[in-house]
Formats: sequence, C-alpha cells, structure tokens
Amino acid sequence: MDYNDQMKNRVKRIEGQLRGILRMMEENKDCKDVITQLSAARTAIDRTIGVVVSSNLVECVKRANDNGEQGMEHYVKEAVDLLVKSR
Repeated sequence: MDYNDQMKNRVKRIEGQLRGILRMMEENKDCKDVITQLSAARTAIDRTIGVVVSSNLVECVKRANDNGEQGMEHYVKEAVDLLVKSR
C-alpha cells in the first residue's frame, strides 16, 4: 500500500503531540492538562487508523474489480476487522 503525504503528515503531527506531552510531564504540568493532550493524541491516532484502513479498502476493491473478482464482502470484512482490532 502507498501511504500518501496526508497520512504521513498526520503521523508527524501525532509525533509532535507526543513530544509535547512528554515535555509537559518532564515539567510536571497538571495531570488534567496531560490527560487532555493524551486524549487528543489518541483521537488523532484513531482517525489516522480510519484513514489508512479506508484507503486500503478502496485500493483492494479497485484491484479486485480490475481483476474481475467477485465477493467484495471479504475486503469489507477485513477492513472492519482491522478497525475492531485497533480498539
């Protein structure tokens, strides 16, 4: 699968968030602020997982369609399983 620049940029932003959280911890910032930022990072990761899984699903369905395959349900089920596993 090709990971486009949008996906990579999402991960880079998450990386920056995590560095900021670590800095907050090192500076002994308030627990509520740290938890808020951790929650934001988790949300960003969840959304990135959704983007990657949906892009992969589209790619798989296109490839299967081009090859004349039937039964796209397999790809949809696989995508749903990936999303469930990520939780």
